[in-house]
Amino acid sequence: MGILQVFTLLGALGMFLYGMNLMSSGLQKAAGDRLRGFLSAMTSNPLKGVLTGLGITTVIQSSSATTVMVVSFVNAGLLTLTQAIGVIMGANIGTTVTAWMVSWLGFKADISLLAVPMMLLGFLFSNSKRDKRRNIGELIVGFCLLFLGLSFMKDSVPDLRQTPEVLAFVSSWSSHGFGSVLLFLAFGTVLTLILQSSSATMAITLIMLSMGWIPFPMACAMVLGENIGTTITANIAASVGNTQAKRAAMSHTIFNVFGVLWALVLYRPFLSLVGWVTENLFGLPNPAAEGFAVVTENSPESTAALYGLSMLHTLFNTINTLLMVWFTGKIAKAVSWIIRAPQNKENEAFRLKYISAGPLATPELSVEQAFEEIIHFAQVSKNGAAYAREAMNESNAEKFETLREKLVKYEEIADRIEYEIATFLNAVSAEEISENTANKIKAMYKIIGELESLGDSGEAISRILSRKNIHRKAFDANAARNLNTMADAVADAYDVMIANLTVARKDELTDIANAYNAEDRLNNLRNNFRDAMIEDIENGNTNYQASVYYMDIINQYERMGDFMINISQDLERGFAKR
Repeated sequence: MGILQVFTLLGALGMFLYGMNLMSSGLQKAAGDRLRGFLSAMTSNPLKGVLTGLGITTVIQSSSATTVMVVSFVNAGLLTLTQAIGVIMGANIGTTVTAWMVSWLGFKADISLLAVPMMLLGFLFSNSKRDKRRNIGELIVGFCLLFLGLSFMKDSVPDLRQTPEVLAFVSSWSSHGFGSVLLFLAFGTVLTLILQSSSATMAITLIMLSMGWIPFPMACAMVLGENIGTTITANIAASVGNTQAKRAAMSHTIFNVFGVLWALVLYRPFLSLVGWVTENLFGLPNPAAEGFAVVTENSPESTAALYGLSMLHTLFNTINTLLMVWFTGKIAKAVSWIIRAPQNKENEAFRLKYISAGPLATPELSVEQAFEEIIHFAQVSKNGAAYAREAMNESNAEKFETLREKLVKYEEIADRIEYEIATFLNAVSAEEISENTANKIKAMYKIIGELESLGDSGEAISRILSRKNIHRKAFDANAARNLNTMADAVADAYDVMIANLTVARKDELTDIANAYNAEDRLNNLRNNFRDAMIEDIENGNTNYQASVYYMDIINQYERMGDFMINISQDLERGFAKR
């Protein structure tokens, strides 16, 4: 095998992988944010979850993409752990369609002859001004590249039957009984880990089998290994996610490892079942029969081997799902026990919850993900305002200092969250996005800026209170009562803002009259308290320096109301239902 042939083989593999990714990406973009609605509607019970995962993976032709999407949805709080497990099970069945597509089209028909003319159609569609047509064009180009890559791989693989010495060496690895099964299982696992695509590894296995490199039982062992190797993609995606995301990824591993274990225990009977189904369903030789071998390419034996391997892939995942779907609750409990929640709940609240696993497959879904993080950001900001109020009413110096440090920490958290969300939105904006998505992202940039300013106000109140305590000043009963009334109004404004954020996430925001009412209340309170304080100063009824601190806090609370009405206005401009 010459160096040129090696590079051609690697290039063909790269073309196959790129085509698979391009086709999957085009399909996901075409689906857009409808995927979230579909997932939410079809995951009310484990069986529906299985059907959902099967359907989505059948369409987008990538179980890894589906599983990563599900992990991200769990990370974003859009799916529960139990719902995710059902979808992951279905995704494992859906991915078997790829093997059938390759077996039927890639080996029995020279689809590469049609691929080049189809590329012209894909090119024309991909240059359209309409998003839907561009996505379809991307799908067509990806489909063509996939089968062109497969064709080049087949042509680049040497025929070992013409080199008996090499064939004998390869065959020697298949002559160690069950040890060979474990060896090829490990090989399939490692190869999938390297390629990060079970579909690519499956295609390579099909080629090796059709060329007579390896016997049918060893090819089946490779397929079982590929089912273990493919779980690493979701675990990588979840490694930077929250606890629930890690649990969802771990459930994928448990599901596939359990399946491989029972398949190994029943290896010979299972292969006999696969062979019997292939023989009776397609009228082909039994690929699991004693002495079965692929003699020539495109022979009945070659077809039987290809169909048999695809059948094993389908039966394995289908049987495994039928066995495990009734135990989704038990699996959820098991992964919850394996991956424990952090003990420090407070620190858990300070980290990113939803976008830490990175962008989703499409800009539309990524915007959904970022919006969940913004709602979490708003809740963090509200918690900070609650600490400001608590500090305002705390007379113990030590307890006050603890609260002041918390407010400083919350301000730092707000800065960090704003930066992380902005960085995430920058990455989403770099993709091809619709005008509607662009408007949403523009509004979200403004919203996170206002939320960061709310954190600044909370920290500013802590500084004002510190100066008050240093100068040994105190608020009288009336001033304290007014400040708490202002804090109540701010808390209510927070509730209104978070409610508007929640409604806007569902694309159901119609007006923001509630936000204007909350802001008017804060303005009126500020004006009334200011006028009353000026009158007390003129009459000598209050300490002037204490009154300065009092009005500074009142003004900070009124500013917080301004930031919150700005957020609702940004929602109205970018997310209101038209």
